[in-house]
Amino acid sequence: MEIAILFLIIAVVFVVQSVKVVPQQSAWVLERLGKYHGTLTAGLNVVLPFIDRVAYKHSLKEVPLDVPSQVCITKDNTQLQVDGILYFQVTDAMRASYGSSNYIVAITQLAQTTLRSVVGKMELDKTFEERDMINAAVVNALDEAALNWGVKVLRYEIKDLTPPAEILRAMQAQITAEREKRALIAASEGRRQEQINIATGEREAYIARSEGE
Repeated sequence: MEIAILFLIIAVVFVVQSVKVVPQQSAWVLERLGKYHGTLTAGLNVVLPFIDRVAYKHSLKEVPLDVPSQVCITKDNTQLQVDGILYFQVTDAMRASYGSSNYIVAITQLAQTTLRSVVGKMELDKTFEERDMINAAVVNALDEAALNWGVKVLRYEIKDLTPPAEILRAMQAQITAEREKRALIAASEGRRQEQINIATGEREAYIARSEGE
């Protein structure tokens, strides 16, 4: 009786170890005797117990990655605090497991390096106008390198561009001066138009009086 129970327990353990259920939008990397053997996809999978083991588990969903804020130097030697977010997706579970010891750290570091390089080629004013170009340049540089890590970089978005306080004050003063200039021009145009209207009215009145006489 005890032997039968022992065999039953062994059989249950054997079945449990043999069956792997992978969730949807997931990929598990299988190793056989320490060597890569295959990738388990979503659903029911049968493996060899005690010989095969699941070494890595990856989610295939889109992942948002916050890229830490950093200081970049623009072409006109102005410091600029840049903060962004990166969206990526694992496309090759095998490469994501063995291509890099930590692909998230690798992507983050490369994103920061690329961003500093792109911003360094632009003047301060252009960085505010060319956000889309900066985002595209970062994605292109990352996507090429990330192929070796089994990762697809989908997009990069700059969350914030913050120049030093003195630059902000200078920019605000410039904006205020431009507004005042436009206001003065508008006022002078208004006075000019008013004088033209008065002169036109007087001329038409004089003509009307002359015709009446």
